[in-house]
Amino acid sequence: MRELELSSYDYFLPEGLIATKPVEPKGQAKLLVYDRKKDSIEHLHFRDLAQILPECAIIFNDTKVIKARIYGQKDSGGKIEMLLNQPLGGSNFSCFIKGSVKAGQNLEFPSALKAQVLELKDDGSRVVKITQNERKLEAHELFAILDSIGHVPLPPYIKEKLKDKERYQTVYSKDAGSAAAPTAGLHFTKEMLENIRAMGVNIAYVTLHVGLGTFRPVKVEDVTQHKMHTEHYYIPEEAAKTINETRKNGGRVICVGTTSCRTVESCAKKYGEIRECSGDTDIFIYPGFEFKCMDGLITNFHLPESTLIMLVSAFAGYDNIMNAYNIAVK
Repeated sequence: MRELELSSYDYFLPEGLIATKPVEPKGQAKLLVYDRKKDSIEHLHFRDLAQILPECAIIFNDTKVIKARIYGQKDSGGKIEMLLNQPLGGSNFSCFIKGSVKAGQNLEFPSALKAQVLELKDDGSRVVKITQNERKLEAHELFAILDSIGHVPLPPYIKEKLKDKERYQTVYSKDAGSAAAPTAGLHFTKEMLENIRAMGVNIAYVTLHVGLGTFRPVKVEDVTQHKMHTEHYYIPEEAAKTINETRKNGGRVICVGTTSCRTVESCAKKYGEIRECSGDTDIFIYPGFEFKCMDGLITNFHLPESTLIMLVSAFAGYDNIMNAYNIAVK
């Protein structure tokens, strides 16, 4: 099946069409609407979203991006850059390090932070133990320190430093833990959320802490052999209730971004229903996947040969998505 071949997800994307900075104002972003039942495409702007929403529940990922990039030096004096990926429990963290390191090596950072390299993983990541003045740090303690010494890790296609430090956070971000933003949600403003609520649309928040693996390229031609990164998620009782009541009343569940999709579909796959739960997921959604919860998706334009374009192809159909992408480029 070509839908399972990596090269099938390549398409012509001129470099000049890749956004290198966020659009201002937010609602000015272009919005391509594909209706699966009608097999139709409509060209709007994101500010028009409220006008086309059906009776539904919209699911947002309320994760907050941490300032995961920090600069320091090796005990030998060489400069290094560390990009935290996710907590592994206790004071151990997964990270990526720019600069040559070896297991057992000690790294030093501002605010008396020290990281001991415990393991070099095959995927290029590193496992480190982080302490401050010899004291082990829990994740929330480290995040608080990073807020003053760290830098927000922007996607590789964003070339300029953001003047507004909150521009890479969603307006509803709450639970710190992501190394990358759930970018589909960046288009929403507080005013848009209020307008959507006023229309009677149900809103629910789930959490999935986005790992740097979201940018990890697929390197195998048979996409089924690609190994997804693991991310931590949480669905609160209130969100589960909103989703279940919406479906019971005949409404649709619309996810904002692939991270919200992976969260609810991970839960549905594991338990056969949506319930309050938390855990780690490495779900990989590609054509052939059976969706059990999501009925609609608000998402960004994805790069060629990415796991994200495979997810939207699984949802809307490979031929439909590739056609829509080619129309969007034109």
